[in-house]
Amino acid sequence: MEPVALVIAPHPDDAEIAMGGTIAALIAQGARVVVADLSDGEPTPHGSREARQAEAAAASRILGISERRCLGLKNREIYDTVDNRRIVATLIREIRPSLLFGPYGDDVHPDHVQASQLVEAARFYSKFVKSDMPHEPWYPRRHLHFLSTHIKVRFHPSIIFDISQFITQKMDAISAYHSQFVAHAPNSKRIEEIRNEALYWGGQVGVTAGEPFVSRELVKVSTSQALFEV
Repeated sequence: MEPVALVIAPHPDDAEIAMGGTIAALIAQGARVVVADLSDGEPTPHGSREARQAEAAAASRILGISERRCLGLKNREIYDTVDNRRIVATLIREIRPSLLFGPYGDDVHPDHVQASQLVEAARFYSKFVKSDMPHEPWYPRRHLHFLSTHIKVRFHPSIIFDISQFITQKMDAISAYHSQFVAHAPNSKRIEEIRNEALYWGGQVGVTAGEPFVSRELVKVSTSQALFEV
């Protein structure tokens, strides 16, 4: 069975910042990866709706993403509501991922906080049997939280994914968001900060670059090969 991962991010560029290397690695290893942005990221102080769409498309090409959705929620007004849970749960039921990614909720950006709660609730909603939501019930086996926060949180990862071979793709994908990180000079330093963060996390597990994830559930290891790799 083809491995399927669904990445749900509040805004375009959040997935690339948090786990662009992991996305590229999963795709290179034969997984189907679908990225869903809850909003189109607009309005923001810099750029436009058309520019952000073009930038997201360019970043997707760099990482090899062939399936990307925008779920149409409004930037700055993302909330964990019943209606929004149904929107996200319907997507989960359609895509049927075994691996679900969503944002880490300890943040000061309200969209990120609410998006974290929304993805977790939608995962639960997606398994409802007595429901008028489209598609058959589905429950992703594993839910990992990625780090894309606006504060320097005390973060204790459950997993650090080795992205040493994909750090260049990750950084090129982030740079594709020209309106946010290149044209807007004060934000340009974020590119180097993001690279340094990846190098830091990689250093924690003895590799060149890494991306951290949190699992609120215990992670099962079933093979001796996996145990030796931990």
